Amino acid sequence: MLHSIILGTGKPLIILHGFLGMADNWKTLGKLWSENGYQVHLLDQRNHGRSFHSDDFSYELMAQDVKEYCDHHDLQNINLIGHSMGGKVAMELANLYPKLIDKLVVADIAPKTYAPHHSDIIKALESVDFNLVKRRNDADEMMATLIPDTGTRQFLLKSLYRKEKTTFGWRFNLEVLGNSQHMIGQHKEFDTTIKVETLFVRGGNSGYILDNDKVSIDYAFAKAQLKTIPNAGHWLHAQQPQLFYETVTEFLDN
Repeated sequence: MLHSIILGTGKPLIILHGFLGMADNWKTLGKLWSENGYQVHLLDQRNHGRSFHSDDFSYELMAQDVKEYCDHHDLQNINLIGHSMGGKVAMELANLYPKLIDKLVVADIAPKTYAPHHSDIIKALESVDFNLVKRRNDADEMMATLIPDTGTRQFLLKSLYRKEKTTFGWRFNLEVLGNSQHMIGQHKEFDTTIKVETLFVRGGNSGYILDNDKVSIDYAFAKAQLKTIPNAGHWLHAQQPQLFYETVTEFLDN
């Protein structure tokens, strides 16, 4: 069973993080939605956060994980938000179990295949020698050469934890995720057009959803709309949290 953080009461809202992320990344926004009449379920997906590790990676399996979570908690007619990899999982869940979902939000990812582009991040994570890590800054310094962007390193370091008193490790399953990185961007065509009411929301400075991707979005999703968050990149929910919150809330509430 997937690990989760559950906030508030009301209509169920499930949030799925992106690649190498975790439920904690969404706690601030989750708390806002929990105060707005939703019971928010922040999920750690398989091989991430505090959820189970598995040698298997596929979007169908990860969508099935979410379905089993919903069945366990008796969640029906859910609203669903997925960012990046989580958006791929969310789209696959809508494909397999459309009646489970009331409204779907897909954040900065399109129903198309992306070329592998995480190799530098994987190499940087693999470069961390935990025999030499005595504090958080040690891991940060080891990654800095391959990941010069401080914000990206800080995002990754949220998954650093103290395994024992003097030993650190990653919460995510780096070996499996590293070996699966060629599959992260994959997309398979859906069997039928998805009729779930869907909002695609992209960062204005991100290249993940292009203007011409609206054609493939409309082909795959019969009730889709696309909105843009200005002055935001791929991590639009972290870079423009208020605008993201307002845009998504307007869609969910109407």
